[in-house]
Amino acid sequence: MNTLTVYLSHLIAANVQEVQLASTKGGTLSDLMRLVYEASVIVQLVIVLLIIFILVCAFIIAYKYLQIKRAQSQTNRFLETFWESKRLDEIYRVAEELERSPISQLFKAGYIELSKLKGAQKDETAADETHVGDIGNVERALRRASTAEITHLESLVPFLATTGSTAPFVGLFGTVIGIMISFMQISASGSAGMDVVSQGISEALIATAIGLMAAIPAVIAYNYFLRRIHVLSSEMENFSSDFLNIVKRHFLK
Repeated sequence: MNTLTVYLSHLIAANVQEVQLASTKGGTLSDLMRLVYEASVIVQLVIVLLIIFILVCAFIIAYKYLQIKRAQSQTNRFLETFWESKRLDEIYRVAEELERSPISQLFKAGYIELSKLKGAQKDETAADETHVGDIGNVERALRRASTAEITHLESLVPFLATTGSTAPFVGLFGTVIGIMISFMQISASGSAGMDVVSQGISEALIATAIGLMAAIPAVIAYNYFLRRIHVLSSEMENFSSDFLNIVKRHFLK
């Protein structure tokens, strides 16, 4: 009885010591780096690819955030000037200063086309029935400028959607390859202990974790930028309608 008690006490002490040792050694950043370093070449290539995705997405997120924020700020300033000023040439001067605003670029396109039409109408041979076509020219200029500005705002954003949809699968591919290699090594060595199995699986699961790290911020940022661009697009559409109404009432008689 005493022998059994001593044996159990030694076994419990050994297990406690093993758990304490694992808690002091596992779960640190150095352990993760070691797992990446000891992973197979294919898993390492997948991890490098995912890290590139993360870095590129971080750059795109910072760049697009500043771009859209500046565009919205300058748009608000331009709209205040547009509705307060009574002279188009003064508004045009402000639009040249606020070149980051998509609506200011719409106004510049419409103003330039309107100036061309007003110059052409000074010709005595210009007939009244051409005025409907003239309005169409201004409308087409506004539409071209709107398309160009929306394309500019949406640039680089699709890469976020691509990363959000493909990064988890790329990470899963690395995980599957890593697990396959781990089982092949276990089969070759003939040992299936927990230390051998957990090492291989841990190396493989890193790829999936990094894939999720790349995908989650990319999807969140994509939806955010898409909503902000939609707001600016709606403002451009409303401004185009207002500008055409002003032109019809006051400039093309």
